[in-house]
Amino acid sequence: MDKVSGKLTVFFEEPFWVGVFECVSNGTLSVCKVTFGAEPKDYEVYDFVLKNYYRLRFSPAVATDVKEAGRSPKRVQREVRKQVQNSGIGTKSQQALKLQQEQLKTERRILSRAQREAEKKRQFELKQQKRKEKHRGR
Repeated sequence: MDKVSGKLTVFFEEPFWVGVFECVSNGTLSVCKVTFGAEPKDYEVYDFVLKNYYRLRFSPAVATDVKEAGRSPKRVQREVRKQVQNSGIGTKSQQALKLQQEQLKTERRILSRAQREAEKKRQFELKQQKRKEKHRGR
């Protein structure tokens, strides 16, 4: 049976508060970055997750190793405290976010190029139409 685990890290990245959703399934990691703006309260984060989780656009999957979770509660508490003090995101997560950013960039380039060419074609058609009208003596 496949395990799917999720993790949300909220931290301050000058000048906004940022949340990073990490989803590990089948040995792959997908990440989504969300900007909150002002410091979100716990209930605001919870409400955001409930309402918007399925609308999040996760990055393409990056291979990662999955750790077994059979640990004592005190150790888990210590690790959570350590993570809160570090308040950063993992390098795998950063790689996944970078990959997503690059994909969105290429999509934007393709779209803008198509729009630019369509505009050139429209201008050319207008010029041709004006030339024909002048030629007809109108």
